Amino acid sequence: QQQKPNIIFILIDDMGWTDLGCYGSTYYETPNIDKLAARSLRFTQAYAACPVSSPTRASILTGKYPVKTDVTDWIPGRQNAIGPEKHNKLMCLPFAQQLALEEVTIAEELKSAGYKTASIGKWHLGDSAFFPQHQGFDTNIGGYNRGGPYGGKGYFYPFGAPGVEGKEGDFLTNNLTDQVIKFIERNKDKPFFIYFPNYAVHNPVMAPDTTIERFEAKTRMLGNKDDARFDTDPFWAKRFPEKMRKNFIERKLQDKADYAALIANLDQNVGRLVEKLKELGLDKNTIIIFTSDNGGLSTSEGSNTCNVPLKAGKGWMYEGGTRVPAFIFAPGIIPQGRVSDEIITSVDYFPTILELAGVKQTATGTDGISLLSLMKGGKLPERPIFWHYPHYSNQGGTGPYSAVRLGDYKLIEFHEDM
Repeated sequence: QQQKPNIIFILIDDMGWTDLGCYGSTYYETPNIDKLAARSLRFTQAYAACPVSSPTRASILTGKYPVKTDVTDWIPGRQNAIGPEKHNKLMCLPFAQQLALEEVTIAEELKSAGYKTASIGKWHLGDSAFFPQHQGFDTNIGGYNRGGPYGGKGYFYPFGAPGVEGKEGDFLTNNLTDQVIKFIERNKDKPFFIYFPNYAVHNPVMAPDTTIERFEAKTRMLGNKDDARFDTDPFWAKRFPEKMRKNFIERKLQDKADYAALIANLDQNVGRLVEKLKELGLDKNTIIIFTSDNGGLSTSEGSNTCNVPLKAGKGWMYEGGTRVPAFIFAPGIIPQGRVSDEIITSVDYFPTILELAGVKQTATGTDGISLLSLMKGGKLPERPIFWHYPHYSNQGGTGPYSAVRLGDYKLIEFHEDM
């Protein structure tokens, strides 16, 4: 009997719409991801269930919109972390500070069907009683209550994320990929499901020095028209001394190089993972799903991510905050690469994975639809997709708000205006 397909779900944190070559970047270098996407079904209208992290993660794992899990903001949320602010017109309702154990996760469904399951990377869905090992995962490495690589030295060892092995000078994305590869090697003769939520490319932006050096040179060679205008425009020249303008431009160039290096390192690790699957003879029976938890951090907390031509970014209900890169690599089902303009969202991955695995769903109240027919060349039924974000974001996203998209139209309701 043919073994059930292995499934790897790669979730990137805060990846911008044009942070990848396959989505139009001419600056960032992502040859390994681009090569994988070229052999996949790549989506031009894939959406995250929320413009911030934790709610989208809960939606992917349960197949439910955030309002149904009651995880409607990043945990613990802006108003919980710093309290209501004077300019807030509304008081936000409390929301769940964890993904409830009563929720049926994709890992629990697959584990009951004989899959070995692992969560390796960011969790951000509650404290220790709600960690991955209590939500259907046999293995949890690096997953805890925090939403970024905080503590220790950030992306460098010693890591803030618990359970990740390493030594002085090690880089977090490299070490997490090492753990994914080790899990694959241990379970190569059994069907496995790996939820691989990277901490990259979330702040703090940092990368190995050798990678940064390459992009420092590239950034200086290309220059930046906007920064150059800031240095020479008489309006700015009158208001800021030359040294301040030069320092600003220098910092912007360095930030851009650091972010490009972080993306390049992520790409190298995706390449390592794909090569390991080939080496073990698993590449033809392993499905890889790649996406982001929300749009790129391009606004008030901004990194050098890029969402052009989409409006705004993480924390906003406009397209830059919710439309994300996404593709599905499924050898034997998608024989050659295709691009789809169909509208999909985070809640669709749950039923898709179960149908791909041939596992009957036991969870009730889910909202997604399986994408398998689309992967085979069919069409999806027209349907509305929803967002509900009754909070104020860290990024100044004119919240709280809700939205619905149907066909070519998207309606955003700003609750302060009601």
